[in-house]
Amino acid sequence: MNTILNTCLELKKKQVVMQDSQLDKLNDFKELLEKHKALLANKSSPQQSLLQIQESAKKLQFQKPQKEFQVCLSKLNKELDRKFKQDISVIYHPEAFAGKEELISRALALHFIRQGQFELCDEFMDEAQISVDNELRDTVEQLKTEFEQLYSILQQLEKENDLTLAIKWAESHHDELLKIGSSLEFNLRSMRYIQLISNVGTMEAIDYIRTYAHKYGDKHFSEITKLSAALSYADRLESSPYAELCSSSKWVSIRQEFQRDFCSLLKMSTESPLYTSVYVGTTALPVIMKLYTIMSSKKAEWSAQNELPVEIPLDEDLRYHSVFACPVSKEQATDENPPMMMPCGHVVCKESLHRLSKNIRSSTRFKCPYCPSESSAEQAIQVYF
Repeated sequence: MNTILNTCLELKKKQVVMQDSQLDKLNDFKELLEKHKALLANKSSPQQSLLQIQESAKKLQFQKPQKEFQVCLSKLNKELDRKFKQDISVIYHPEAFAGKEELISRALALHFIRQGQFELCDEFMDEAQISVDNELRDTVEQLKTEFEQLYSILQQLEKENDLTLAIKWAESHHDELLKIGSSLEFNLRSMRYIQLISNVGTMEAIDYIRTYAHKYGDKHFSEITKLSAALSYADRLESSPYAELCSSSKWVSIRQEFQRDFCSLLKMSTESPLYTSVYVGTTALPVIMKLYTIMSSKKAEWSAQNELPVEIPLDEDLRYHSVFACPVSKEQATDENPPMMMPCGHVVCKESLHRLSKNIRSSTRFKCPYCPSESSAEQAIQVYF
């Protein structure tokens, strides 16, 4: 990949050189043409003017930068073909999206809304011929109002470092934020306090922290202590032991936290599901391609449905829930074969539970495979992770 990257950088330089030099040369050539036009108006020799123009055009070398750019572009194409010579269409499942046009349209429309591209969303739904009475239209309009508010607040945080709207929103959703264990309101107040120390004055900052500290003392006592101690360095906070409190990275973190909690209250993930799906797909692609190559060389077929024969490594931020593997059958739990907990507290998959109960012909009760307790299949309850 480094070779491709270097070629891209070289191509970029060639493009800049070609663009800049060609403009200069064209301007020079235009001046030359204007000069000879004036000479011809004064009845100068046309043949002599033509020869001079041709000679000047050769010296300007219009084609040289273009040729260098084309050579570099051709080199990049060859490197891309050499690096990505695999045909990924061989692992494409043509029936994967069959009959799911409505779901795809929904995913795209909601993705545009979540990216703040509201006009693009409307244009997409019109071109996709989504009817006016479709439920998706109502959903989009509701979310559009919410996300317009989100992006308005994020814009104030990013461009103006203005916390006013963000704090107001957090106050109005105080109870909901508490239920999800959020510290957003406190963190916004903390940043406002640091702003007062840096830009207004220590007395205003003291009044501010006295007004609000009692609300967060139980959960954030150590942070409040640190904020109070920062007052001792009010005139040189950026070079103090508390410099991290006024770091620019704090603004990035607070925007991310605000967006995450905002989406949580809407019962939505921080990232768009479409983005996550594409990200996971591209992460899995090299592994699946390697698997296909190995199986093709061994003339083996992949027969399992709705299941991959290998584990796909995913980043921690892409792990949304626990995966339960039955200790008896060693199979992963599914919606059809969910984990079931027996009265003793041990958990097995539903199919394993039924097999255990059927093995005991004389009674409906059976022994737990991991402890002496006995129970019946009816006593087991489904576990939700």
